Formats: sequence, C-alpha cells, structure tokens
Amino acid sequence: MRRNQILNWGNGKIRRLPPAQLIILGFLAIILAGTMLLTLPIASRTHGATDLFTALFTAVSAISVAGLTLVDTYAYWTFFGQAVILLLIQIGGLGFMTIVSIFYFLLHKRMGLRERLVIMESMNLDEMAGVVALVRRVLIATLLFEFVGAVVLSIHFIPEFGWGGGIWRGVFLAVSAFCNAGFHIMGNHDIFSGVVSYSQSPVLLLTMGILIVVGSTGFFVWQDIFTRRRWRKLHVHSKLVVIITAVLIGLGMLMFLGLESSNPNSIGRLSGPERVLVSFFQSISTRTAGFDVIGQFTLAEDTKILSIIFMFIGGSSGSAAGGVKTVTIGILVLSVIAVMRGKHDLVIFERKIAPTQIINAATLVFIAMLLALIGGILLSRTDGVELIDALYETVSAYGTAGMTVGVLEAVGRLEKTLLMLYMFFGKIGVMSLSIAFMMKGPKESGLTYPSEHVIIG
Repeated sequence: MRRNQILNWGNGKIRRLPPAQLIILGFLAIILAGTMLLTLPIASRTHGATDLFTALFTAVSAISVAGLTLVDTYAYWTFFGQAVILLLIQIGGLGFMTIVSIFYFLLHKRMGLRERLVIMESMNLDEMAGVVALVRRVLIATLLFEFVGAVVLSIHFIPEFGWGGGIWRGVFLAVSAFCNAGFHIMGNHDIFSGVVSYSQSPVLLLTMGILIVVGSTGFFVWQDIFTRRRWRKLHVHSKLVVIITAVLIGLGMLMFLGLESSNPNSIGRLSGPERVLVSFFQSISTRTAGFDVIGQFTLAEDTKILSIIFMFIGGSSGSAAGGVKTVTIGILVLSVIAVMRGKHDLVIFERKIAPTQIINAATLVFIAMLLALIGGILLSRTDGVELIDALYETVSAYGTAGMTVGVLEAVGRLEKTLLMLYMFFGKIGVMSLSIAFMMKGPKESGLTYPSEHVIIG
C-alpha cells in the first residue's frame, strides 16, 4: 500500500510540472537510457564496456542532433551501438513527445489536454488547435522523406558495400540527414573523415542536401504549406522561413565559393561544377547538419568566421535544427532596417510584429552570443587551441551544427563537458530553460510609473 502511495504521489508531482520542465526531464531520461545502452559490451567493437563519459557524450550529441563525437561512429560502435545512436537521433529530431504520440495512435487512445500542451511546447507552436493532426502529418512526412532518401542512398551504396552494408548506410545517413544530426558511418574509408570521400558525388550531396533543408524547415511550415497551398495564404512565419532559408543557402554558397576557390586545401583543387556543388552543400550543412564534405580544418580564417555566423543562425523554429533560428535573425534585421527608415512599427507582409517578439528575439540572440563568447574564451585557454577555432567549436556545439576543426581532440574532459552542456542547451533552448526554471510568470504590481527618455548611441 505504501509503495502505491509513493508511486501515485510521484505521478501526481510529474503531472503538475509545467510542459517545459516535462520536456527537459524527458530528454534527460532518454539521455540516461541511451548512455546505459551504449556502455554495454555489445555496443562496442572492443567487446568491452565503454567508459561512461564517452557513452554520455555520444548520447547527448545524438539526442541533441549535434554530431560531435569522441569516437568514430563506424569504427567504434557495433550495429547495436549504431542502432541505439540512430534511435536517439530520431527521437531528438522529432521530439520525444512526438515519439510518445505513436503509442497513443497504436493503442487508439485519446490524448489529454496535458499531452497536447507538452507537444505544443516541444514544437514551438503558439496554439493547441490541430496539434494531434499536425503530429500525424509530421510522422507520415518524416517516414516518407526518410524512406525515399534511404532508397536513393542505398542504391548509391549497394555497389560498394553490398546489400546489407549499403542499405544500412543508406537508412542511417537518410535519418541522420533529415534530423540534421551529422552522424555518419563512413569511417571505413578514414575515421572522422565525414563524407569527404563522396565530395564529388552529385547524387549523395543533392539527396542529403534536400533532406537537410526539409528537416530544418520546421513542422509548422509543413502544416501551413500542406493546408494553405498558396503563397499569399501562408502565415508570415512560413513566408519568412522560406525566403530567409533560400537567401542563406544562396548567399552562403556564393560566399564560400568566392572565399575558398583559391584554397587548394579545400575546393581549389576541384573543377568548376564540383566547386559549385560542394559550396552548395557546405552552405546547407554548415548551418544546420554538420556533415563535413571537405575537412573544416582546411578552411581559411575568413571562411571560418562565415561558418560561425551560419552555425549561429541555424535552422528554423519547430524543426530538428538548432541555432537561434532563421526567423529570429530575420526579425532583428528587419527591425534594424525599419528603425533606420524612421518607422516605429515593424510591418511584414502587411502584418505588424508585436514589440514583445522583437524583444524576445534580441534577448535570445544576446544570451546565445554571450554563451558563445564565454565558451570560446574558456576553450581558448587550452594549450594549442586558437580563439577562432575555440569559437568555431563552441558555436557548433550550441547551434547543434556538429562541424569541428579538431578541437575535441586537443581538450580535456572539463572542456568536453562544457561542450556537452552547450549541446544540451542548444537543443532545449535558453528560452525554454528560462521558462521552465526561472520565469514564474509576470506579476502585476498595481503601480504605473512615469516614462523617461534615455540617450541611445
């Protein structure tokens, strides 16, 4: 009887937690389970138990869809270990509440208000209407895109690796690309080589590029395009996502092409069409996914700075991608333009953007920049790590981009723990953590204060 009372008390406590806290606890529970599975002897090719730190770092990176690793995914982990990592990637890409929804659908159970609120929070939605229908469409669309991508990639890999090896690599890479995870099992060519061996393969790069872009667009945009189907009927958010994503891809490709064409260590040795293809993929992958097609350590200093900016921006809200998000940056840029033109309100597509959203965007970007700067300075204190490389690695971790210039190999466990925390922060989001633990809601003081002007600039 006492045991049942304790369980009921625990369930009651959990059910009373705010949605943001439930999301964080859910991810922590999955990380713990994944860590325990990866420590099993069956998970590693050494047939011995993996040390807890390596398993934990891998689990955090997989659930955060970051892609930073301490060991090569192919060379170190067995099929079982790779399957655990892939499952963590899928959960991290969709959100654990979306995975939980599958069981509701299979058991034909109706979701309660509590579950709908948590799903709404995990997908960054503003309203609860149509949440269940959206989850169904997200699951169907995800499986469809991943299946098509897996088929194309498998056909590409089967001649080289045989039926079993080719299909498994195709499935793994398709899921990892769609979830913007950056994990791969190409270490049979050269450990930690990324997909460098396939830098001249249009089929692989274009297929992965499409999967990455679709996965980083955002679930809300999918829903909007599916239901409204016409540009003029789309929400402002969807229009901004499409436009900003296209601009970033095009601009990134042109800038990378211009900066690296004379660099023989990266793309300078390639033909003209190959340079364009690699630059296109680099523009997409750097911002959200982390698949390395050239070796980031070969980049020039100015290109690294460009990559840091792109990783900082990341993908779009409600997607598998990290970063401060495309619309966040877009709102701030358009606000600056509006102020410079002497306008007091920000109007986009004949819709006024609330001042609180602009403040929230500025707050998020400021906190992310501060975290990146602090992390970069701390990492640069390590012998042999330059500040630009430290910033690159820190922003990559926080933006869950997964790109690396080799800093992980040069730092100790304390610095690796810092990067692990940044990956988790990047996945959950600073704003979600603030809502979960720091903000207790606005309190009306009942007082009205006189306004005052201050000198700015």
